[in-house]
Amino acid sequence: MQIITNKALFPEGPLVRDGILYYAEYGGDRVSAWDRIKTSVFWTRKGSGPSAIGELGDQFVVACFASNEVAIVGRNGDTLKIIDHDDAGGLLLGPNDIAPDGKGGVYLTLSGPWEPGPIIGRVMHLNAHGMIREVANDLHFANGIVRNGDRLFVNESEAHRVISFRIEADGSLSDRRLFLRMGEIGEATNAYPDGIKLGPDGNFYIGEFSSGRIVVVDPQARPLRVIEVPSPSAPNLAFSEDGKTIFVTAVDDPANAPYRGTVYGLPIGH
Repeated sequence: MQIITNKALFPEGPLVRDGILYYAEYGGDRVSAWDRIKTSVFWTRKGSGPSAIGELGDQFVVACFASNEVAIVGRNGDTLKIIDHDDAGGLLLGPNDIAPDGKGGVYLTLSGPWEPGPIIGRVMHLNAHGMIREVANDLHFANGIVRNGDRLFVNESEAHRVISFRIEADGSLSDRRLFLRMGEIGEATNAYPDGIKLGPDGNFYIGEFSSGRIVVVDPQARPLRVIEVPSPSAPNLAFSEDGKTIFVTAVDDPANAPYRGTVYGLPIGH
């Protein structure tokens, strides 16, 4: 196990691009980048509280959970555009995680408020031109998101489950279904699914905010194994481009700001 840094501030929503590991730091209002030699600040915006970084064509998109914004960022880290409303004029409440749509755009989750509060989580589609529209709603704290073929998988953290949708040709979503309940795959009934990624082996890797565990399940939601890190929270993850390493963004002090954390690198077979 490699410790890439133990000085991250609530590391979340990582992305590997061109050999560089990018990860959001909610507690530091920044996105950091690790080039396998050193770590540097790639992007920052005061009060943004970013929770994920993703690709948007040749650019990047950052989900700013704290400021209720989505930032379009250039390859050099410059802020190109800030989006704070959808195309219908609705607020973007709690942008959280990002998944590519396979066509140059992305899907992103809006979590809505922490408990207690109304259940108003949404899934949005952002195209390469910056147009953003709602494609799903009524989600109980929408969080991690990943596409697998013609289906989109979304973690409903406060409901302790993962659901899926069919992706239509126009990018809209239909056929909402339950994929799994955390308590039915051997995890605690109140296990809190945070990030979700599709591994190079075709299986789903689910990070838990409620523990230092990454749970691996197959496409039929059957549990395969658990990856653990020595931190109390393992909210998100990403894979190296060669598929040999899993990077885990973990939080060591989830109760106290700025939520000190560690970024780990583990062999995929760990």
